[in-house]
Amino acid sequence: MDTAAPQRAVRLRADATRNRERIVAAAREAIVELGPDVPLDEVARRAGVGNATLYRHFSDRTELIRQVTLSVMARTVKRAEDALVQEPDAFAALSRFVFEAADERIGAVCPLLSDVFDRQDPAVVSQVEQMQRSIGAIMERAQGAGQLRTDIAVGDLMVAVTQLTRPLPGTCCAGFDRFVHRHLQLFLDGLRAPARSVLAGNAATLEDLQARQS
Repeated sequence: MDTAAPQRAVRLRADATRNRERIVAAAREAIVELGPDVPLDEVARRAGVGNATLYRHFSDRTELIRQVTLSVMARTVKRAEDALVQEPDAFAALSRFVFEAADERIGAVCPLLSDVFDRQDPAVVSQVEQMQRSIGAIMERAQGAGQLRTDIAVGDLMVAVTQLTRPLPGTCCAGFDRFVHRHLQLFLDGLRAPARSVLAGNAATLEDLQARQS
């Protein structure tokens, strides 16, 4: 029995998986830095693969951005679930999630709020619902403990985190990352209860954010 062919097939599948993961990771960083119109040649360069390899995995920009968005949302959900289970203090769980969401480059989710691809895609809808539930659970726990102001919702949190972790596209902001956690801490301090101000408008959900972009 020739075992070489199955082994080669396994190696090829593993190589393809690693290439796909590298492309998605590189695209995430490039989209955060340069916006969703970043040249695909630049994504391939950052991933260390050829253009042909990129197009074998992703037929066009829309599909690549879709996969980046799904990946970031899935990883963000996992971060939220882990923080909720592993942190005994409610506000510590929220703070941990916020910092880890920043490290996941949550700013790459911004294309979700544009017309880059179909927001009614079942996979996208499912991930948005999971994010709403997992992040909402952290916030509700902190609010129930009297540690988090009660006039905010998941959308409010995610707008701030997204904006604070994404430099303006097309600008050169050297060393931007070193300011992110510092500014996130300032933001978190403003979320603590009792609130020291009255917010205009109503608390925002993720659904609200999507509806306002329709």
